[in-house]
Amino acid sequence: MGSRRWALASAAGVLVASSTLIACGGGDSGVPDDAVAKVKDTAITKAAVDHWMTIAATSQQAQAAPGAAAAKPSIPTPPDFTACIAKARASMPKKLPKGQTAPTDVQLKETCKQQYEALKGQVVPFLISAAWITGEAKDQGIAVSDAEVKKQFETQKKQSYPKEADFQKFLKGSGMTLEDLLFRVKVDTLSQKIRDKVTKGATTVTPAAIKAYYAKNKAKFGTPEQRDVHLVLTKTKAKADAAKAAVQGGQSWKSVAKKYSLDEATKANGGVLSGVTKGQQDKALDAAIFSAKKNAIVGPVKTQFGYYVVQPTKITAAVEQTLAQAQPQVKQLLQGEGQQKALDKFVKDFQKKWKADTECAAGYDTIPSCKNEAKPKTATATTPTSTTP
Repeated sequence: MGSRRWALASAAGVLVASSTLIACGGGDSGVPDDAVAKVKDTAITKAAVDHWMTIAATSQQAQAAPGAAAAKPSIPTPPDFTACIAKARASMPKKLPKGQTAPTDVQLKETCKQQYEALKGQVVPFLISAAWITGEAKDQGIAVSDAEVKKQFETQKKQSYPKEADFQKFLKGSGMTLEDLLFRVKVDTLSQKIRDKVTKGATTVTPAAIKAYYAKNKAKFGTPEQRDVHLVLTKTKAKADAAKAAVQGGQSWKSVAKKYSLDEATKANGGVLSGVTKGQQDKALDAAIFSAKKNAIVGPVKTQFGYYVVQPTKITAAVEQTLAQAQPQVKQLLQGEGQQKALDKFVKDFQKKWKADTECAAGYDTIPSCKNEAKPKTATATTPTSTTP
């Protein structure tokens, strides 16, 4: 699993923040001055955003230079981005290659702004997502104990970092604290419990439903007819006629394939193609293979690749599973469909519900999770996010 398990965006698509960085607000509406967004009575603080932007930047820095010594990255600071511009300027070579000119401060500022917007667009939606999930869990009476969180954390830690030294190295280089990781595990666990509750009632499948699905999809349950064939592929019909005559005259398929065939996949093994099922080959060749009687030599068959001569040598009849044999597979398939349908409906309602309770401050209201979402004046590089359990 490696450090990827605890990268900024978890496998569940949820960014979570330390509980000390998400505060409860007291008012019924409006975003507090020290916050960037408010989800019901939970405020996403500027401190939380700064904290996780540093983590995101640290992760990007580590990916860009694996194995390099960890250094705390500097986050571009709006609106002037003075420090970012100065850092970019300082990192440039003193002497530029011939024909190149140094970028202006205006150009560097735009680059810094894009970097900042990209980090903000990655972090803020995930912080909101964490608030949505913890809020939904509370509404549904779902909780997770500290003991559960610790057990889950220790399991993940053991899988990713069997050696304590490796874990400490990751922790130091990631920018995250142990508290951050524990809270991430807590929210991921809440997310999974919500999923389990939503899909629990969708696992019931009646015998009638199984029977109806089987009757409509019999072809899916069993093994289709298979044929082993000898074949030769030539560029012209004349060559194919000569190959066919040679086989009919008693020459072996191995010698004929070696002399005439252009099909490199079968030429080396005597022109043998095994386990062919309908629909795998060129349409004309497929029709010839499955219409010919066993051991009949047919062709030339014109295809987009050239001319084939073929001979089916073994025919394995199709085997169709009975309803009783297919029942476990059908049941599992229908359970999966039912769970996905229930989850899709829940996600739609979940997003609608929580977006209506999410207000963002000016400058952060371009996030799709905000009920007061505003279109950005200019396109910025943001990371798509998932706001579902």
